[in-house]
Amino acid sequence: MSDTTVIRTDEAPAPAHVFSQGLRKGNMLQVSGQGPMDPVTNKYIAEGDVHAQTIRTLENIRAILEAGDASVEDVIMFRVYLTSQDLFPAMNEAYGEFVQKHVPSGMLPCRTTVFVGLPHPEMLVEIDALAVL
Repeated sequence: MSDTTVIRTDEAPAPAHVFSQGLRKGNMLQVSGQGPMDPVTNKYIAEGDVHAQTIRTLENIRAILEAGDASVEDVIMFRVYLTSQDLFPAMNEAYGEFVQKHVPSGMLPCRTTVFVGLPHPEMLVEIDALAVL
């Protein structure tokens, strides 16, 4: 008997056919990289606005966490992928607003930020998360 559960919610964009939105194994929940897609319209939002894209991306992650009986408080690591170093200040501001709101304990998760090419030209940011319950 496996202690692995695939996490799926309509509150975040549907995953591609080759991966899950999230996977919970024991007390760990990994959320796949999310981007700034509106789960209702299935369209990328806020072209050129990394602040708005970061908030939408983190809200998608939060929805998957909650579908897996976790919260942002349970996240030990966020990995942020940006298309340009110039986007860092606005992403960091949006990220700070989000964690301040959703991590009331003040025990902030770890974070890594790297600069990369992303799979869709509309995407300025992609973020994944690892939570431990």
